[in-house]
Amino acid sequence: MLAYIVRRLLYAIPILIGVNLLTFALFFVVNTPDDMARMQLGVKRVTPEAIAKWKAERGYDKPLFVNTGAAAGGVVTETIFFEKSARMFAGDFGRAEDGRDIAREIRTRMVPSLAIALPTFVLGLFVTVSFALLLAFFRATPLDFWGVVLCVAMMSISGLFYIIGGQYLFAKVFRLVPISGFGDGADALRFLVLPVLIGIVSGIGSSTRWYRTIFLEEINKDYVRTARAKGLSETAVMFGHVLRNALIPILTGVVVVIPLLFMGSLLTESFFGIPGLGSYTIDAINAQDFAVVRAMVFIGSLLYIVGLILTDISYTLVDPRIRFE
Repeated sequence: MLAYIVRRLLYAIPILIGVNLLTFALFFVVNTPDDMARMQLGVKRVTPEAIAKWKAERGYDKPLFVNTGAAAGGVVTETIFFEKSARMFAGDFGRAEDGRDIAREIRTRMVPSLAIALPTFVLGLFVTVSFALLLAFFRATPLDFWGVVLCVAMMSISGLFYIIGGQYLFAKVFRLVPISGFGDGADALRFLVLPVLIGIVSGIGSSTRWYRTIFLEEINKDYVRTARAKGLSETAVMFGHVLRNALIPILTGVVVVIPLLFMGSLLTESFFGIPGLGSYTIDAINAQDFAVVRAMVFIGSLLYIVGLILTDISYTLVDPRIRFE
């Protein structure tokens, strides 16, 4: 297993370099270093000298990918891409435009993001798998029919509706929870209830339909008919055979997102004023702070790769027949 993990981590290096290449290319197509300088210095009355000084101070006065004016290895190393990317592989994300250390900001904001994402993920998974099992258990009955109708209706509603409707109903009309903000210690709980609840409810429709489809496919397989022929009850068949064999496709979608929980939710954190990594990324995009954007894209890519490796490892735990070779 160790050799497999090391091999997958080595594969991740060219992938991360490719993601960085795309990130730099796309970002600088939309926002050139001159545009970034004008944004940071003020759009009006910015002299060319001030722009040149801003670019020189931050290393944006070099070519993006290839420095044809440099000698030997400098063609590659004396570029914006190399100088900004190489340090990220060592965990040095540099400083944002406001001078704050990006790595420290990420560590600080990771806590509020996890405070929302973790309970939303765990409770949401429990609710949707349970609901899907219930629909599969009572398949082809009115309960199954109206359950699917409910799921389709919930899938058709925009996530923004859940957020805005939840804030209006529970925070403004009933005044049960604060409409936005965040607190320290136990005081943070009253700010987390509504975002977590909305996160769970908004994911019920799509997740339940997906899990129900998986369970129904397993129910029609030969081993399930064999289990019923042996005289096992439907409950024992569902929990002892169907659920266990449906874990691999479920794990494929679930385990891979676990590391991404650290990245936070862009919409939820922005609407509820949660100082997590999601709102940090949105603020950086609005401010054209490329240092923060590239750091968040790099971490997101790295966490996604870690999630894929965890998914492969989880397969062997669920099904011992699977080998890394």
